[in-house]
Amino acid sequence: MSQTAPRLQARLLAALGLVFASGSALADFTWNFPKPVTPIGRDTLSMHNQFMIIITVLFVVVFAIMVYSMIAHRKSIGAEPARFSGPRGALQWFWVLVPFAILLFIDFVLMGIPAFHAVIDMEDTRTKADMVLKVTGMQWKWQYEYPDSGIKYISTLTTPREQIEGKEAKGEHYLLEVDNPVVLPVGKKVRILLTSTDVIHTWWVPQFGVKRDAIPGFLRETWVRIEEPGIYRGQCAELCGKDHGFMPVVVKAVPEAEYVAWVDKKKTELAAAAASGDRTWTRDELMAHGKETYDKICAACHQATGQGLPPAFPALAGSKIVNGPLLSPDGKLIPDSHVDRVMNGKAGTAMQAFKTTLSDADLAAVITYERNSFGNTKGDMIQPAQIKALR
Repeated sequence: MSQTAPRLQARLLAALGLVFASGSALADFTWNFPKPVTPIGRDTLSMHNQFMIIITVLFVVVFAIMVYSMIAHRKSIGAEPARFSGPRGALQWFWVLVPFAILLFIDFVLMGIPAFHAVIDMEDTRTKADMVLKVTGMQWKWQYEYPDSGIKYISTLTTPREQIEGKEAKGEHYLLEVDNPVVLPVGKKVRILLTSTDVIHTWWVPQFGVKRDAIPGFLRETWVRIEEPGIYRGQCAELCGKDHGFMPVVVKAVPEAEYVAWVDKKKTELAAAAASGDRTWTRDELMAHGKETYDKICAACHQATGQGLPPAFPALAGSKIVNGPLLSPDGKLIPDSHVDRVMNGKAGTAMQAFKTTLSDADLAAVITYERNSFGNTKGDMIQPAQIKALR
């Protein structure tokens, strides 16, 4: 017993030393908020710190009064409880109204006014907005659109499946890395419009102090003005389905000149992608590009093997729809066919319409790939030009 106590005491002292002596631990986001890089983020953190001080003072005062009352009026020193019923006059009203007035002052003056100012500022999305970014959530990826520049693209997770399945060591940005990040200019007020194509998603970047739901059928708003260049990572913060944890948000904030150069480059890439839909692709080209598109877009539901997760996500291997007719004899779209299902989706199911999010080449390639993979051996193919004609 006498030897155990010193050892326990030493361990406690060592643990306390690690907590208080480690500057890196105190700076880590596990123990603190990430450094805010927007006005909203700074206001939110400032209010949080102020409110925590107020709440802590209230807690200490109330707890001290409670402890004092228990000690000063304990039975062991002969304290006698008061025996009364009904109102006790002015003294009783004093102990009711004075604490009420104090709390009223704290809530409305010390906390209410700063909070009101911050909320009004958060909701002011249109005043002096320099640009607009439209964000559309879908299971399980984000679509970003720059209406002023005519740029639109999909952003999906790029963490390798080997890491997710535990076959490889997890990377530095595990589940927080994408193929196409959002690119925004530093120092510009960006009005963000949010919506969804299926269920409720939440676009959240901790350093921005922004967390707003994207709701189907509604257009919601928020705004950011990023003050420091860098890469900022977040994720969907709403339970949006099977792959909720695989829907990261990555924002790359760059100086304005670099942003302008990125816009020009992106426009060139999109124009090249659109032009590629006019040429005739070989079967090998369609299969290679189709596999890439399938792994990035379709495998989350239908699995890399095409076996799906029935009944919500049916198998593509041996599917009657996938192995059905491609187009009608005159080249028209067959209702509820493979092409129709990929382009227009199916209402009431998790199968979304991809004609607004994938290019002609992407659609033609993934359809061709599905019809000639997973044991499906149709041997046919569809050209991007045919998809373009069906739109």
